[in-house]
Amino acid sequence: MLRFLEIKSRARTEFVDITAAVHEIIRDSGIKSGLCNLFVQHTTAGITVNEGADPAVQRDMITFLNQLVPEDYHFTHAEGNSDAHIKSTLVGSSLAIPVEGGKLLLGTWQAVYLCEFDGPRQRKVAVKLLADN
Repeated sequence: MLRFLEIKSRARTEFVDITAAVHEIIRDSGIKSGLCNLFVQHTTAGITVNEGADPAVQRDMITFLNQLVPEDYHFTHAEGNSDAHIKSTLVGSSLAIPVEGGKLLLGTWQAVYLCEFDGPRQRKVAVKLLADN
């Protein structure tokens, strides 16, 4: 089963918690056990699993990525979003998370984040659910 999440980011760089939206898709599918594949269909956004309880973790991630890949670096690709392409590559564009009991098999503190690096924009995440037979 394939579904899509539409996410509207609000800032140039932010981590948007999409865990509840993914759980809703899984619940509506009726799948109890299987695999959830998530894929971001953009080159300036990524997806990751990280700490979900303390927002300081996301702020630290953004601060570190901005120091590692500054927006004002003199890139050859000069459209103004070159840093976003590099950050999204570092973070990654897909995840595979097991589903058990009709929910993502995440750890206690884990959450799924769309990582926006060139917002605000409308973003699309493909959610492919594969049920166990």
